[in-house]
Amino acid sequence: MLDTPTQLGLRLEVPDGRLYYELRGRGPLVVLAGAPMDARAFAPLAELLSRDHTVLTTDPRGINRSVLHDPETDSTPELRADDLARLIAYVDAGPAVALGSSGGAISVLALAEAQPELVSSVIAHEPPLNELLPDRDELRRRTEEIAVMHLAGDVRGAWVKFLQLANIDLPPFVIDQMIGGRRSPQDVADDRYQHAHMLIPGTRWQPDLDRLRAVSTRIVVGIGADSGGQLCERTAQALADRLGIEPTRFPGGHIGFVDDPAAFDARLREVMRAARGLTE
Repeated sequence: MLDTPTQLGLRLEVPDGRLYYELRGRGPLVVLAGAPMDARAFAPLAELLSRDHTVLTTDPRGINRSVLHDPETDSTPELRADDLARLIAYVDAGPAVALGSSGGAISVLALAEAQPELVSSVIAHEPPLNELLPDRDELRRRTEEIAVMHLAGDVRGAWVKFLQLANIDLPPFVIDQMIGGRRSPQDVADDRYQHAHMLIPGTRWQPDLDRLRAVSTRIVVGIGADSGGQLCERTAQALADRLGIEPTRFPGGHIGFVDDPAAFDARLREVMRAARGLTE
């Protein structure tokens, strides 16, 4: 394990590319994972947790600083789970508590299925598991339309359709800011990669529910307190129902850890303490 409290700009070679990751603090290992969201969004939460934890954040494969030898390779939940497993093993501070948000929630669920010995607890915050819903066929069709529209060049139209599908209501000026001139070339490239290689493989992934019920890893399903009526509340609730557990509410909405890191940190610590109490 690295000796310094904070290490940024780290890289780990994997068979098909190079992963970017960051380490902060000392103590029990916590992994914060997004997809397509990269390590930058988790930095404020990571700083708070690093007071008494080792915190690992990473850019998911194909996004920002995690580069692939073949940039047209799909990013599947299984591949992202393998990446997280390699990082946890390399850091050598596990087993970890792994918090995944959105597509990252699917990544950590896939990690719990594949290598549960590496994660004592997995907190899947609003995983977009569309295949668990009764209207999955309609969701597939609309998701494909979004990807096609984006890759054909109608970026704004694709984002409008995506927000409608997710049942997230944003004012038009906010949408314009999301896709406006302030975005860097890397942001544009990441947006394309998400629509070309992440969106459909992720939303079509189906968890092995029997496996998740059987593993020693404690599974927590998180839902934002402000996410009522949104697609990811539905998918997270469906997962919790299938696993026979109650979902855990976190402050804010789909990205509550970005909007109010301090409140999210306090709630996450409560959840981690409760999980430790059940496993000790």
